[in-house]
Amino acid sequence: MAFKTTFTKPRQDAFSLIELQIALGLGLVVLAAVLSFFLFSTRSFAAMTNYLDLQQKTQIALDQMSREIRQVARLTACSSNSLTFQDYDGGTLQYAWNSQSKTLTRTKGTTTKTFLTGCDSLQFSMFQRTPSNDTFLPYSTTTVSTAKLIELQWNCSRTILGTKANTETMQSAKVVIRRK
Repeated sequence: MAFKTTFTKPRQDAFSLIELQIALGLGLVVLAAVLSFFLFSTRSFAAMTNYLDLQQKTQIALDQMSREIRQVARLTACSSNSLTFQDYDGGTLQYAWNSQSKTLTRTKGTTTKTFLTGCDSLQFSMFQRTPSNDTFLPYSTTTVSTAKLIELQWNCSRTILGTKANTETMQSAKVVIRRK
């Protein structure tokens, strides 16, 4: 009787421990890279959306203020953070910046409307219309009766997840009081 001996290689149905550890390590590295890219993209998208919204709101506020200031009868009071006018209809129009709440408000008669929020700095200046010393720059004035030109300057910002991240906008304009 002949015995036939065959040696077969044992089957490997599973991974060895080392192979499993290497696969898990590579998988975690890929997952971490994908997750960090997703977080970076989400934050960038939120910053861009926030910046565009802020830019649009500051532009709308500047346009409306410029339009209204051009129509007023005269300036009655001015400080670095407040302007008061006698409006075209004889009523009072006031723009005021509150540094504590960081808001710019417009008051017409008894109605107050918030124009801007997140306004970090704001300054109003008044000038005569006459250019100074062969330049196009107007003379600064300290009396409201000689003021013909108003300069508006502000800087607004917003935060994303508690930090400022490229979400600042600055506006500046010189507006001539046309009816004066």
